[in-house]
Amino acid sequence: MFSGIVQGKGKVSKITTKKDHLSCEISFPKGFNKNLKKGASISVNGVCLTSLDDGKKNLNFDVIDETLSRTNLGSLKEGSVVNLERSISASSEIGGHLMSGHIHFTGKVKSCLDKDSTKDVAIYFPNNFKKYIFEKGYIGINGCSLTIGKVSKSYFLIHLIPETLAITNLSALISESLVNVEIDQNTIAIVETVEKTLAAQKS
Repeated sequence: MFSGIVQGKGKVSKITTKKDHLSCEISFPKGFNKNLKKGASISVNGVCLTSLDDGKKNLNFDVIDETLSRTNLGSLKEGSVVNLERSISASSEIGGHLMSGHIHFTGKVKSCLDKDSTKDVAIYFPNNFKKYIFEKGYIGINGCSLTIGKVSKSYFLIHLIPETLAITNLSALISESLVNVEIDQNTIAIVETVEKTLAAQKS
């Protein structure tokens, strides 16, 4: 599990394409690999990946075709910047909201409004996820825990503060960018429970 509080940015230093997956090597910020062990879970742009080693020099991952087809990791290239977060422990402070690292869909950026020190981003979403997306709800964007702003029929807004822009790769978003979107699991559970309750009352 993750908190959605990105700990830093990494840069893709090497990609090796194999028959049914790719191997990816990513640099990391100082101290990120402290006590890292082989098999540890790391969020990369919000995607839960398994570390292949203890990350002494770089982080190393294998990414299967299923993940590549469902997330923006399929468009990574050498030099790409990604958001990184180590998995949380039972004693961790959760400053964002609990995230699983399982992406629900990739959203295309409709537009960006860069202000003096903040940024507003509009992101399209598929219609089948509309019931889970509402103003002031939680959402994960490239592994960042964010609060949803205004919601229209086909897109929602997020408002990025200077700290988020400084620490994450969301500062580089432009129109047509693809972002990984994870819906809040509590929101899904509540919505589906209410739906089932209402359906039972009608039957």
